[in-house]
Amino acid sequence: MQSFSIQEPDKPESSKIRIHPTAVVHPTARLDETAEIGPYAVIGEGVQVGPQTRIGPHAVIEWAEIGSACQIYAHAFVGTAPQDLKYRGEKTKIVVGDGTIIRECATVNRGTARTGVTLIGKKCLLMAYAHVAHDCVIGDEVILANSVAIAGHVRVGNGTVIGGLAGVHQFVQIGRLAMIGAGSMVPLDVPPFCTVWGDRARVVGLNMEGMKRRHFSQGTTDSLKKIYRKIFFSKRTLKQTLQQIASEKGNSEEVNEFLSFISNSERGICRPRLKAESSASQTW
Repeated sequence: MQSFSIQEPDKPESSKIRIHPTAVVHPTARLDETAEIGPYAVIGEGVQVGPQTRIGPHAVIEWAEIGSACQIYAHAFVGTAPQDLKYRGEKTKIVVGDGTIIRECATVNRGTARTGVTLIGKKCLLMAYAHVAHDCVIGDEVILANSVAIAGHVRVGNGTVIGGLAGVHQFVQIGRLAMIGAGSMVPLDVPPFCTVWGDRARVVGLNMEGMKRRHFSQGTTDSLKKIYRKIFFSKRTLKQTLQQIASEKGNSEEVNEFLSFISNSERGICRPRLKAESSASQTW
């Protein structure tokens, strides 16, 4: 992002204006002295901007707490009112973690009275035209590719990647290190470490590449493969399978995380496509 610091003629070299003269900043906004605000940006009421954060041209920020070293690009809208007909102007907010990048024309709404806040974690990347609705909780190091649409009250675990043009239904929970394929429509919960794809999204395997990048041990990945097969391909019911696995000893933290997520899912989880369904889908 291009720097736009401007030297004030009557001040020494060490003191620089970091707010462009055309920007509009509300009197209640609190900006760190090292933050930079670009041309025609609008910084509204109740905004806090942390150190080294840069806000680009024409961006609009309202009722937001922006962490340090964030980059908010041109025409992004952060903390604007929820697109919820029940919203009545309550004073809610959005919190954006350190190091997060929000690209051009992304829209991220603040919370409603139900939770009061939308949370975006640290070191996330929201690509151009991505949308995060009210009351969402997005974990650390999450990537939302171009034009991803996240509905209200969704929770996304750390390290998850969601491919371009994917849509996530409201109240869905997505586990840690999941991978959502481009163009997917996700109506059900996605277990951690899984890859899903399609309309409606189905589990197509484990996110082996994601786990490799996070330096999971061979033992951990082997254990997850074993549990994955038991959960999704057992002839027993899901409840019976979970009870059997819970009785076993020596499960890793990751396996317990996987099992706990599935056991606590309220919406139900995405599952693999059955062979019969695959055959039917290939019939013209």
